[in-house]
Formats: sequence, C-alpha cells, structure tokens
Amino acid sequence: MNWKPEADEIAKRRELARAQGGPEGVARQHEKGRLTIRERIGALIDDGSFDEIGEGAGSAERSENGELLEFSPANFVLGFAKIHGRRVIVGGEDFTLKGGSPSPAGLRKSVYTEDLAVQHRVPLIRLHEGAGGSVGGSGGGPSLPGPVFAPSRFRSVAEAMATLPVATAAMGAVAGLPAARLVSSHFSVMSESTAQVLVAGPAVVERAMGETLTKDELGGAGVHTRNGTIDNGAEDEPEALSQIRAFLSYMPQNVWELAPVGPCDDPVDRQEEALIEIVPRERRRAYDMRRILALVVDEGSFFEIGKGHGRSQITGLARLNGQPVGVWANDCRQLAGSMTADGAQKAQRFIELCETFHLPIVTFVDEPGFMIGSKAEQAATIRHGARTVLTASLTRVPWASVMVRKSFGVAQAAHYGPEPYVLAWPSAESGPLPVEGGVAVAFRREIEAAPDPEARRRELEEQLAARQSPFPRAEALSVHELIDPRETRPRLCRWIERVQPLLEPLKGRTGFPVRP
Repeated sequence: MNWKPEADEIAKRRELARAQGGPEGVARQHEKGRLTIRERIGALIDDGSFDEIGEGAGSAERSENGELLEFSPANFVLGFAKIHGRRVIVGGEDFTLKGGSPSPAGLRKSVYTEDLAVQHRVPLIRLHEGAGGSVGGSGGGPSLPGPVFAPSRFRSVAEAMATLPVATAAMGAVAGLPAARLVSSHFSVMSESTAQVLVAGPAVVERAMGETLTKDELGGAGVHTRNGTIDNGAEDEPEALSQIRAFLSYMPQNVWELAPVGPCDDPVDRQEEALIEIVPRERRRAYDMRRILALVVDEGSFFEIGKGHGRSQITGLARLNGQPVGVWANDCRQLAGSMTADGAQKAQRFIELCETFHLPIVTFVDEPGFMIGSKAEQAATIRHGARTVLTASLTRVPWASVMVRKSFGVAQAAHYGPEPYVLAWPSAESGPLPVEGGVAVAFRREIEAAPDPEARRRELEEQLAARQSPFPRAEALSVHELIDPRETRPRLCRWIERVQPLLEPLKGRTGFPVRP
C-alpha cells in the first residue's frame, strides 16, 4: 500500500486549479477583451519564473466514499516570480471564478500577499479585477493566523508600502477592498480599454444616490487618471504590464537596498545644441519642458508618472549615467507651471517615493509660485503647497536643482530640498514675486497716473526683470554655478557620481513612507 491515490488527487487538484473557471469561464473573459490572471502573470514576469503559492487552496466536493468529485480553486492566484532577473511577489483575482468576488480561500490568499512580500523583502505586484465581497458573505473555513478584517490585516498593507516597492494594475472592474488595495501602492496603472475603479458599482450607486451612470462614467480612466486616483493610463493590458516592468526597473528590492545602477552607453559629456535655444528670450512664451528632460537624462530613460493629474507639475523616473533618479519639473504650458493644490499633492507624493527608496532628486525649476484666484483658495492650495514645501525640507536624499526660468514665492522652496546642488541657466530669474505681480502691487498708483499706463507697466516690468538676472546670484554664490544650458547633462552626471557615497547611509526606513 502506498500514497499513490493521494498523489494522483493532488495532481488532479492542480490540473483543475490551472483550468481556472474552466473553458467557458476563460472564453467569457477573452470575449470581453481581457486576459485571465494566469495569462497576465505570464506576460508580466520573466519566462518560466513563476513559483506558485497555495495552488491547492480552494473547496472540494467528495462522494460518500470519499472520492473527489469537484474542486473549485481559490479565485486569487499568488506566487514568487522574477522580473529583470530580480525576485518579486505577484498576485491577482481570478475573474473567471465568481466574477472575482472573493471565495473564502481567495480572500485569505489575497491578504497573505503583503505578508509574504514583507517577510521576504521583495517588490509586490497586484493585478486587480474583482470586488471585495458579496451579499451572501465570504463564508468560513480555516484561516491564516489572525482574523481577515482585523486591523493587523491592513497594517501589512501599510508595512509593505513603508518597506518595499508596490506596483498595482486595474485590468477590469475593480471595486471595494481590491480598489483600496489598488491605490495603496507606489505606482498604479489602469487599462483604459478594459478597466474601471469603483467604490461601488452602477447598480449600488443608482439605488443609493439616484444616479444612472455606466462603469466608465463612474470610474473609467478618464476619471481616475485626471483626479490622481490612478497614476497612469495604458492603452491595454499588455501596455499596463509593460509600465509595471519599467517602473520596477528603477526601484531597489526594498528600503534596505539601493536602486540598481545599470550600464550606460549615453556619453556623460553629451551636450545638446538644442538646449541653448529651447527657452525663448520672450519671458511670456512657453516651451516644451519634457524636451529638456529628454535631452539631459540618459537617452530614452524618462518614465513619466501621473501625466494626467496635477498637470502643471511633471514627475517621473529617469537615469543619469545609469543611476536611477527622481525628476520633477514645471510645465509652463499648464497654468504657467504654477503649483496648484493637486499639483502640490502630486509633487509631495513623488518626493515621498524618492525619499522612501533613496532616489536622488533632480528638479528643473520654472515655478511662478502657488496658483492664485478663487478656485485656488477653495482648493486649499496654500495648505497642500505648504505641506509639499515641508516634505521637501525633511528629505535626506541628495537634490540637484536646475533653475531653467522662474523661481518665485514660497512654492519655489519645494524645488530645492535641504542642501541642493543648484545650477542656473542664463534664462533663470528669481525673487519673492514674479515681476508682473510685484509691479502690479508696488507701482499701482504710478501706473494708474501715467499717460500710458500699459507702456509704463511694461517699462517697469523690464526694469525689474533685469534685476532678477542670475549673474549677480552667481557672483554671490547664491547658486553653485551659472552654466551654459548645453552643459547641464555633464554637470549632473558629475554630481550623481559625487553623491554616490551619500546614498549608502540612507538605507533603511524613512520617516515618512508613501501613503495613498
């Protein structure tokens, strides 16, 4: 007598688990233009690297004589894998079973995901499609230690964000608990063609609020990439997975390590001729800040985060001579680059990301100050802006700040960090107020009394603008160097080499980890 019957049953259970919701369930998923969770994991990770955890979790139905009749796998797939050769934890709901609404075993696996990642100190990826529960409840059954909805279960979510990179994707409709997990991440992306993110679905909203809306109207990408709930949109699922791979390539495995420095075949002494003319001499004319970034950082390395939200601020990851860095810049084509309430929140969260994972910060400054006007006051701009300024002041990572054009008001302080390396272009201008605002306040009566008020206004503005030249500031060492814009990349590459020894002591937890 041996254990072959039991071994055969184990093999059968595994076969049924890999079949997910069966051919019909998988076909329905494909008909809706969506991949299954196993297909998503396979497309995300390095080939052949998936090491599944809890494949045998689920519920079984047996005959009177104990023979296995049916096995329904847990509708959450979880396991170790590798991305770029580095180990990660990846998991997600299986929508082919119960429409992603968690089974008891599926829920237990989902809450175990953060525990595993924290225990092994590896990045966590969650691929979401499903809801948090059902009217009938999730049932009983044996559990991992601790009740599923005890505060400690959510503590592990926070612990993960404080110690290791968390990247999430919305692949289909995501509601309830999975939606909360989706936004509890350092980087989130949603498939614009298949995904919605919802506190509650259309039927619940109509019953409770009297609003009749589709899923896309309630929580599509057009809503959530603009309000900042989700960082990035992606055309489809494959692009969303590609963005997660890209994001993780800039990240360390955890806060006790540093981000990997990769090989770089982009010359550190590269000087782009276009930089000498990209900023117009006419102070009110806009230019393309993203083009500046592309011409300075390692070729093709800029990965933007949150483009649709807080649009006057540009945030993203890049490399300088192979070293991952955080990049923050103003977009003068959006509200002249001024810091709005949502732009301040976006910048603060980005600074926290860089501080948590010890990424040096490089800012390209064209900051006219906090946004003004009645809408800005209603949005509590000064509170959110002041929080961003204070967050920057408490960081420990090295900062380099390139003064491209404007640097004014309290808002400018957020762009420099506690001890920044400051480079100024000839186009840089700085002071307590933009010229236009200062002239309007200080010379109001003189302008009103002039024979040609508009001509006198322009004359005064030109006079004050000349006083905000960067040359006196360079003479007084108010900036480290006044540079030819074409020198920006070589200067920053030398700086990033100098600060390498400063990164080693930063390893470990930071004082303010990122929160949703």
